[in-house]
Amino acid sequence: MTAALPGTFTIGLARGSAELREFFRTKEAVVFTFALPAVLMVLLGSIFGGNYDSTGVTAGQVFAAGMIGSGIVSTSFVSMGNQIALDREDGTLKRLHGTPIPATAYFVGKIILVAVTSVAEVVLLLLVAMLLFGLKLPSGAANWFTFFWVFVLGIASSALLGIAISALARSVTGATAIMQLVYLTLQFISGVFVTPITTLPHVMVQVASFFPVKWICQGFRSVFLPDSMAAYEMAGQWELGKVALVLGAWVVAGLLLCRLTFRWSNNR
Repeated sequence: MTAALPGTFTIGLARGSAELREFFRTKEAVVFTFALPAVLMVLLGSIFGGNYDSTGVTAGQVFAAGMIGSGIVSTSFVSMGNQIALDREDGTLKRLHGTPIPATAYFVGKIILVAVTSVAEVVLLLLVAMLLFGLKLPSGAANWFTFFWVFVLGIASSALLGIAISALARSVTGATAIMQLVYLTLQFISGVFVTPITTLPHVMVQVASFFPVKWICQGFRSVFLPDSMAAYEMAGQWELGKVALVLGAWVVAGLLLCRLTFRWSNNR
C-alpha cells in the first residue's frame, strides 16, 4: 500500500522550519535585520527632545511608536525581497520549480519566516522603547485588536511588495541596494524619521500616502500614543478606517504584482 504524500501545508511547515534554521544560523543577516531598526530607534529617538504641548508625550515616544512599524517593514519587505533574490540567484527556485513540491509550500515557508522574525522584531523594539523612552504597552482590548490587524496587514502588504520588487534585480547584491533605497526613502517621506509628520512638505506626504509604510506607522502610533496625539497627524485624526483600506488594497495589489512579475530564474 502506497503511503499518502504529505500535504501542501505540511510541506510548508517543514520549509518554514528550514527557513528559520538557515536564517538564524547566518549571524550577519540576523544582526543586520534586527539591529538596524533598534539602533536607529536609539540614535534618533535620543536626538529628538521635548514634549508635545498638553499631551505629556515626548518626541522620543512618538518616534519609537513609528519605528515599531518601520521594524516590521524591515523584516518583511526588505528581508523577503533579498531572500527571494538569493533563492533565485543560487538556483533554489529553479530546482523547486522542477520538483513535484507545490510552489505554495515554498511561500508558506517564507510566510512563517517573516511572521516569526517580525514578532521577534516587535518584541525587541518594544523593550527598547519601554526602557529608554517610557513607551507603554497598548491599553484596552480595542488597542490590542488594532495592533493585531495593523501588524498582519502590514507584514502581508510589505512581504508581497518585497517579492514583487525582487524581480527588478538579477542578483542578491542588486536586490539589497534596491530594497534599502526604497526602504530608507519611504521612512523619510512617511514621517518616521521626522516627527511630527506635519513638519514634512505636503507634497512629500502625499506621495508617501500611496504606499503602506505611512499607514503602518500611523496605525501603530494610534495604538501606543494617547488620542490627543492624533492632532499631530496630517488629517488631525488616526484615520484607522483608511489605514485598513490602504493596507488591504496593497495586499490585493501585491498579490497581482507577484503574479505578474515573479520568475523562477534569472533567465528571462
